[in-house]
Amino acid sequence: MCKMLRGLLATMLLALLVAGCAPSGLVERVADDDPRALLEQAEQQAPDQAALSRLEAADILARRGQRTQALEIAREIDDARLPAEYRLHWAMLLSELGAELDAPWAVVQAGQLLDEIDIPRDAGLILRERMGRALLQIDEYRAAAAMLMDVQAQTDREALNDPIWTALSRLEDSGLASLREGADEVTQGWLALAGLVRESDGDIERLFARLASWRERHPQHPAARSVPAELLALRELRGKEVRHIAVFLPDQGPLSSVAESIRTGIRVHHLNSAERNGGVRLTFLDASHGDLDALYAEARNRGAQVVVGPLDKEQVSELETRDSVPLPTLALNYGAGPENRAEGLFQYGLSAEDEARQVARRAREDGHRRSALLVPNNEWGARVGRAFESEWRDRDGTITNVVTYDPRGSATESTRRVLSDGRPDMLFLLALPSYARQVPPTLDYYGAADLPIYATSHLYEGRPQPLLDHDLDEVNFVDIPWQIPDAAVGGVEALPYLASFEELQQAADPSTFRLMAMGVDAYELARRLPQFQLLPESELFGATGLLVPGRDGRIERRLPWARFENGVPQPILSLDILDDGRLN
Repeated sequence: MCKMLRGLLATMLLALLVAGCAPSGLVERVADDDPRALLEQAEQQAPDQAALSRLEAADILARRGQRTQALEIAREIDDARLPAEYRLHWAMLLSELGAELDAPWAVVQAGQLLDEIDIPRDAGLILRERMGRALLQIDEYRAAAAMLMDVQAQTDREALNDPIWTALSRLEDSGLASLREGADEVTQGWLALAGLVRESDGDIERLFARLASWRERHPQHPAARSVPAELLALRELRGKEVRHIAVFLPDQGPLSSVAESIRTGIRVHHLNSAERNGGVRLTFLDASHGDLDALYAEARNRGAQVVVGPLDKEQVSELETRDSVPLPTLALNYGAGPENRAEGLFQYGLSAEDEARQVARRAREDGHRRSALLVPNNEWGARVGRAFESEWRDRDGTITNVVTYDPRGSATESTRRVLSDGRPDMLFLLALPSYARQVPPTLDYYGAADLPIYATSHLYEGRPQPLLDHDLDEVNFVDIPWQIPDAAVGGVEALPYLASFEELQQAADPSTFRLMAMGVDAYELARRLPQFQLLPESELFGATGLLVPGRDGRIERRLPWARFENGVPQPILSLDILDDGRLN
């Protein structure tokens, strides 16, 4: 982003004086004003004059270097109270401060003005760029890509290449497709580039051959002149493609049935992927006896480059305390330690704690502050409840009460207790379907039908049952894309790894289907372990969600949201900013 002159007055000179529309008064008065006095005056003034006084105070503080305080004041200004000629001053100052102080929601707040007033071209481009970068920070990738590509189409700025690519590379296929309608030439070039990268499917040689052809076809495109850094970095992976994967799963013991479902997902997806990566070899080794060093030695002897597994939590916990692992490894569980210390070790699983943390983040973004918890009275409920509570409190939320219940009993008494210690403004629910279906009708009986419910994936059996799930209407929940395709990506045809989905779904019981999907993603993640080691910010849109490696190699799943309507999961937009994919 170009370096902006500091302060509201500089912004006014840059964006407005040239256009001949700068209001008089502010320039002459502001230099000698005391921001503290202005804020005190604002408390006694009518709303319109108070808004203007606060704007002047925020500008003075920003120019004096007290930018955090200036941001706090600017965010609280009701810009609708400002004279029309000053609203742009407010938006430019707020967006500048928000961008500098890593407060993306402040930039989004300022950017709403783009739809409300006519803005001079240069100021509008600056505000749009800031808005696009802020949307990228809050994971609104489609909106960010649309806005940044629009700015680039008008400016030809190569400096936007990296943020545009970051946004596009994190969109699912349906999100990319939605950007094609009415796309300008720059956008069409970007979408073609994103498509060829996905079609290369991790084959680096194929990728760079296609990239060379794309640059020949689009020689004047900004990304042809300056290839995004994330793409260029992949050159280091040439000759390091994964061609042999060793899988450590138990053939016997308490985890053998779980392992078999994961193994099925890996095998089916490997066969369906043969056309794309037919050179990949799989070696399955029995991890029942727990001798990890012997397993690694056998994997090395057979020529494996990476490992998938182990599944046992104790084995993963033992690995994560090492300094490193003998081969790059994707464990299929999360260790018990506070962090993963082993170099080369990644951890991936269907963590209910991950889901609880995501629920907490979403509920706070939706404006809820007081939550009750309804969780089973067992070790699983305690773990997941702690994860939700920790994330909720970290975001300044309040817990009204934590109610534990017997999963074998009725929900009547436990639901009544949810309301007994002060009225919450939302409920976090962890429950299996038979129990979860009892909760909304019981809340209705106790006069709390309007209490929003947020839940994990466990309340959904994975197949439409409108008659049974009608009682869950208006309950919000997360789940993997393969379980809620209509809500997640707009239909089965847009799912990742469609051939594997169709084959596995035909034979799978709903209770094992998520584990098979986990096997599919484990295979894809394993093939990309060298990429994750080189580019820690890489992401994979998979069968079980958007998979994002954390700082310590623990992979976080970001799941799509759904809401029951007439007993069927329907999509929920995470941020309803766009009407047609672009901000105008």
